[in-house]
Amino acid sequence: MKIDAVDLFCGAGGLSYGLEKAGITVRAGIDLDPHCEYPYENNIKGAKFLLKDVTAISGKTISKLYRPTSFKLLAGCAPCQPFSTLRNGTNRQKSDKWPLLDEFSRIVRDSNPDTITMENVPVLKSQSIFLDFVSSLKTNGYYVSYKVIDAADYGVPQRRRRLVLLASRHGPIRLLSPEEIGATKKTVRDAIGNLASLEAGQVNDSDILHKARALTDINLKRIKASKPGGTWVDWPENLKLECHKKEKGSSFKSVYGRLEWDKPSGTITTQATNFGTGRFGHPSQNRGLSIREMAILQSFPIDYKFVEPGSVTEFTSVCRLIGNAVPVELGYAVGLSISHHLHNLDKK
Repeated sequence: MKIDAVDLFCGAGGLSYGLEKAGITVRAGIDLDPHCEYPYENNIKGAKFLLKDVTAISGKTISKLYRPTSFKLLAGCAPCQPFSTLRNGTNRQKSDKWPLLDEFSRIVRDSNPDTITMENVPVLKSQSIFLDFVSSLKTNGYYVSYKVIDAADYGVPQRRRRLVLLASRHGPIRLLSPEEIGATKKTVRDAIGNLASLEAGQVNDSDILHKARALTDINLKRIKASKPGGTWVDWPENLKLECHKKEKGSSFKSVYGRLEWDKPSGTITTQATNFGTGRFGHPSQNRGLSIREMAILQSFPIDYKFVEPGSVTEFTSVCRLIGNAVPVELGYAVGLSISHHLHNLDKK
């Protein structure tokens, strides 16, 4: 059985890599960010990268990317920023990314794939644009299931709650359980415990992505005063920020924190190499996470290529690709679920 996938909003290829690991052939990835092209083409072997805006892609163009005799999977993990809880208090519908789920729905109607998947933040489940998307799928003959899961249950070494949707024209479909796919939970130690030691501001000689941000003198003192799993409350008074001493700021205790070796990390964001933006301090070394550690906590393999050899590695662009990615192991679980569903059609 041949299963072909096209990955809309493909980013650096986390979902595509997971689908390939599950035995699905990824035919193409589409994204409008040029920084995605190198990692996608150099890790998702045989797949085309199309530098295009999804709003300008037709269903006919998508259909031509599949082989004629394959089962066709369309993945559309649209950017989560409009729906993120971090945007509470803003008008989400003013975001230029808000209509992207409607564009995904349009492409589904025009290309008629066998199966569909999408992943996004849990709050999307209650948004009218998502409910309209589900309704459109059902109207067009798809069986639909969706649920909120924690990626840590599927072997990703971080706590990351995500909404995962699967749909099929061929019958009921669901995301397999962690037990069904043999997933085991992983800790920070399991993931990055064997990487070479670094100091703040240092780059490893053998891996340009094992690179940590420099720390100011005051932040170096703060991380030295930080305990794994602790908060800035543990610091002496002279190291605390003025905003933390006020009532409004006193509740933000997850910033300036260290990870714990024997637990999964918290959710990896695009800012995960910044000590001050979350619990992103290394468990034992006096620095924030390196770019490579950030990627591994997103379950990318240690040799995943994000930048061309010899190029300047910029934190902002690479960390954006990593933080926005679908974790590879979650993509693997999705791929296994779709493959299991399609392989069992003749047994029903």
